Amino acid sequence: MAQGSISINGNRFPFEPEQTILQIAENNQIRIPTLCYLKGASPTGACRICVVEVEGARSLLAACSTPAVDGMVVHTESPRVVASRRETLELLLASGNHNCAIGSTREKDWTAFQMQAAASDNGEDLCPAWGDCRLQDLAYHYQVEGGKYPRTTPPYPMETVNPLIVRDFSRCILCGRCVQACNEIQVNRAIDFGYRGVAAKVVAGTDVPLKDSQCVFCGECIQACPTGALVEKKARFVWRPWKNRKIRTTCPYCGVGCQQWLHVQDDRIVKVTGVEDGAPNQGRLCVKGRFGYDFIYSDERLKTPLIREGDDFREASWDEALDLVADRFKAIIKESGSDALAGVSCARSINEDSYQMQKLFRGVFKTNNIDHCART
Repeated sequence: MAQGSISINGNRFPFEPEQTILQIAENNQIRIPTLCYLKGASPTGACRICVVEVEGARSLLAACSTPAVDGMVVHTESPRVVASRRETLELLLASGNHNCAIGSTREKDWTAFQMQAAASDNGEDLCPAWGDCRLQDLAYHYQVEGGKYPRTTPPYPMETVNPLIVRDFSRCILCGRCVQACNEIQVNRAIDFGYRGVAAKVVAGTDVPLKDSQCVFCGECIQACPTGALVEKKARFVWRPWKNRKIRTTCPYCGVGCQQWLHVQDDRIVKVTGVEDGAPNQGRLCVKGRFGYDFIYSDERLKTPLIREGDDFREASWDEALDLVADRFKAIIKESGSDALAGVSCARSINEDSYQMQKLFRGVFKTNNIDHCART
């Protein structure tokens, strides 16, 4: 039941108890930009990008963490609000190697900075998140360039000592989305904020590499990161959003049915992300769902059934292989009875396959010797 109404940009909207200004705005298709806000996690108001002007308030308020009050009058794009957002973006762009396509007429050393940032990436391309960066999008939207403030030198080197995730602290804006994704969304509690002031960083455990921490490499932090601070190692500098097409599918690894986006370039999968509004996973994926896709291109994959003859294998057709298995099963049942057979279905396969497996053993082989591997 509605608790009251507030005015946003001259229009009045009802709201429910405990709703924030941001939630009311989103429900009514009013855009308020965010950087640190993560849906499903506790709002922090840390980045100050979502600030709005509320009549009667002494300062600008963070829309993501400010609950609505009956009669409140809100302005989301007033000159004061826009000036604040521009100032915040200028500070963020000066905080590290944000070498996207946002040039600067102020900076005489812009080219030198780009080359320095590229050198730290061990490459020649622009930021690996170019085209998929919320900071870049907002800088374009508010026509902000770097150069107003001196660029800070990142104090921490890039972490590349695991096969899946690159942690580039030079592009981290300390928004906290990765921490919330890990602690509140996936509840792995592998990372958190560490140190203070200019030394602040996101740490894993006692500030160890991810591979030595409790990280399970679900990659939720990557999907939450709004900049190039966290990227997939396999997709880095390979995947670009304007080059790929997205195909929605269901993850084949288990029976949960998680929804995925396959990002395809040149008919090859180069990246996988979760469908954030798709049930049942709401964007979440496990390590296999997010990273276990490139095995399908392995030269070591079997392309035809093999039948053992002595110490060697020979290629066979599917009909020959299936007939051989069926004949062996029939011979075992005839000689020793149905209970001489037993089956183990993969508990991580899709539900339909496990259902058909148990029907095969109970209905065709006439035995209840059917189990699954969830106990392993």
